[in-house]
Amino acid sequence: MKRFGLLTVALLFLLLLSPAGAALADTIYVVQPGDTLSEIAAMFGVTVQAIVDANAIGNPNLIYVGQELIIPGVDGEEEDQAPQPTTAPAPAGSTTYVVQTGDTLSRIAYLFGVTIQAIVQANNLPNANFIVTGQELIIPGASGPVVPLPTASATTAPPPPAATPAPPAEGANLFPNPSFENGYWNLYNAPELQVPVGWLMEIDEGSNALAPETGLMFIRPESRIAPRTGLPPAEQSLFLWDGEWTLKVFKGGAPVSFRLFTDVYLQPGTYRFEANYFPDLVANYNPGGKVWATQPLAGEVNFIRSGVGANWTPMTVGVKNTMVQTFTVSSAGAVRLGVGFRTRYVLANNGFFIDDWSLQRVSN
Repeated sequence: MKRFGLLTVALLFLLLLSPAGAALADTIYVVQPGDTLSEIAAMFGVTVQAIVDANAIGNPNLIYVGQELIIPGVDGEEEDQAPQPTTAPAPAGSTTYVVQTGDTLSRIAYLFGVTIQAIVQANNLPNANFIVTGQELIIPGASGPVVPLPTASATTAPPPPAATPAPPAEGANLFPNPSFENGYWNLYNAPELQVPVGWLMEIDEGSNALAPETGLMFIRPESRIAPRTGLPPAEQSLFLWDGEWTLKVFKGGAPVSFRLFTDVYLQPGTYRFEANYFPDLVANYNPGGKVWATQPLAGEVNFIRSGVGANWTPMTVGVKNTMVQTFTVSSAGAVRLGVGFRTRYVLANNGFFIDDWSLQRVSN
């Protein structure tokens, strides 16, 4: 009895010292192109904070392709991948769609002219923010797509109008997909470069004459259409001003320069352009939160209009900025409109949240 008791105590002591009990309840996930922490957390049914704590992540918005993450509380042998919902045969009056690389539910709903909620209910999806390539979805009340899929090309432009449109009503928003709710396409076919449907993006890479450090280059950022549910609750009102999606462009440790624009056919008249953005330019992170960049000209912005030269102006870091431009069109035709963004310094994060743009005709 005494020997058995000593053995029992020794075994209990070893179990308390060994991390095996915790390790068996964890798994390792390798970050894939296009991943975010919120999507990974939803995939494994854990919280973003749990992954942050398990991996000592200083900035939840900065993970990189190929990074190995500990997923706490998930047995890797039992859950090598997230379960995929099963899809029953499509009922009459519906069709099926196979999820393609880069698809989101908002993009698919836009493609077929139905609501996201209708697709969620028809397929019993447990998480509207997580679908996988190759998954078959029932599209209720649709016999086929009602709009064409955007082409994944850096030179894709909105199609020209079939006929000269009538002058728009005053107050109507003339931008396509102005709050980026209708999905995205991938610039250069790169999963990490998501561009809103109806919009184009140009990115500068290489030489950067603006930086104070010799030889410092512009590095290509990542661009994501981020859902409200993918943002920390405290930041949702900071970065989202209309709808459920926002455009997030970011890069840690290097300056960036890019332009977001579209081509709009306009009749003669006076127009008001408004663009909202949040410069997420972070010098470093500490336990109290973000420390904003304070360098002069850390971030600059430029209104883009056909035939008008660049006029870069500074921005206010760490708050919502609104750019307003009023201009007059003298003859009918396509006008390129947008905003250029650039940063100068090596920061923990050179990022922008962009949402809720508008173009309105204010007078003839």
